[in-house]
Amino acid sequence: MESFSGNEGGVSSQAYIESKVVNSTRELVSELCRHFYTLGWVSGTGGSITIKVHDENIPKSQQLIIMSPSGVQKERMVPEDMYLLDSNGSVLFTPSPKPYPNKPPKCTDCASLFMKAYQMRNAGAVIHSHGMESCLATLLCPGAKEFRITHMEMIKGIQGHGYYDELVIPIIENTAHEAELTESLSEAIKSYPKATAVLVRNHGIYVWGDSWISAKTQAECYHYLFEAAIKLFQMGLDWSTPTHGPINHVKNSLNGDTNISRRSEIGVPNGFHKHEPSKRCILLDIEGTTTPISFVTDVLFPYARNNVGKHLTVTYETKETQEDIKLLRAQVDEDIKQGVGNLPIPPVDVGKEEVVASLVYIYSSGSREAQRLIFGNSNYGDLRKYICGFFDTTVGNKREAHSYFEISQSLGVDKPSEILFLTDVYQEAVAAKEAGLEVIISVRPGNAPLPEKHEFKTVKSFSDI
Repeated sequence: MESFSGNEGGVSSQAYIESKVVNSTRELVSELCRHFYTLGWVSGTGGSITIKVHDENIPKSQQLIIMSPSGVQKERMVPEDMYLLDSNGSVLFTPSPKPYPNKPPKCTDCASLFMKAYQMRNAGAVIHSHGMESCLATLLCPGAKEFRITHMEMIKGIQGHGYYDELVIPIIENTAHEAELTESLSEAIKSYPKATAVLVRNHGIYVWGDSWISAKTQAECYHYLFEAAIKLFQMGLDWSTPTHGPINHVKNSLNGDTNISRRSEIGVPNGFHKHEPSKRCILLDIEGTTTPISFVTDVLFPYARNNVGKHLTVTYETKETQEDIKLLRAQVDEDIKQGVGNLPIPPVDVGKEEVVASLVYIYSSGSREAQRLIFGNSNYGDLRKYICGFFDTTVGNKREAHSYFEISQSLGVDKPSEILFLTDVYQEAVAAKEAGLEVIISVRPGNAPLPEKHEFKTVKSFSDI
């Protein structure tokens, strides 16, 4: 056994290397490798996994790292086979050689790629799978730079995504040696800030998470979604559209009337983004653009006044409503400290009627959840099937150019100019244009007046676009 120790008493000391927390992480990695073997993710010595040694007394960025070795049968590994690295990627422990026909020990060839996920995403664990689904998903459309899918339940298992969101995973090209992927994987991580995975064509996938549980859960969801896309493709259905209708409106029957080899004749599914032609997206503001400003004052506010009070009165004694009131009281107190409003919510002991009366004026409609409610209950039915994703101010202020840059990165377009943004607010139009988006201003009754001289095209109806 060869070991390397650092300062006495530090995380790289011999005592810490042999500590219970490090050994339990070694055991966990070997256990997961055996499990992933049964799933077909690490067969033939392929694939790998790494986990940070979780210690609440050590900042995550400085925690030690366990990595599986390279070129070994993952289902037969034991804790003593694992490599131990410091937070910078330097090896602190190398396992002892095993007798013939085993090869000399070697840390995983994925080490440099794993370190990128740790350094750029503050990951707690990274999984590299050679699962068949992850390989075939990159081959459905040769030359595609992304894999896209929406309106599938398992999307909810991916960090930061919901059922109605569009999941976008970058695809990088394979190389002869694993370490040669480091630069392209790094660029993909940088270009797709919302992504928690990168696909490698003809190869597999890298998945990371805040912890080993998060990484494992997401990896399982990704493989499920890939398999779903493959099966939908075999049926001639487009997995990337909300309705999952026929690819390019040409039906592919199950009895083989339309062969998969005729893909070039029926077109490319929307689930992939090829370099040519580039993808074009439309980004819509709501109030004053898709929906008249008067809708808020004439419909939403009266609805809130008429119904919130009734709901609170009926459910006042329930645990759920009491928790909601507690949260609202804390939010109002914080708002008052920030100079927003001056009417605190009275304490519980003043009586139900007074507490309820003080709550009814609180209302917010900016969240993604509120957006889904509006478009899911329109005069023309549920319109969410026509929408690929929702953004709110968690990406930034709508009057700041950086917010639109973040959205363009999330959508994965080649250039921000491939996004057309419609808004009724001049300052938002200026910010979006600064970020490189194409912009049109919506002019409809009730909207604020525009500057006399401005450079933006205006429309009074979507049919004018």
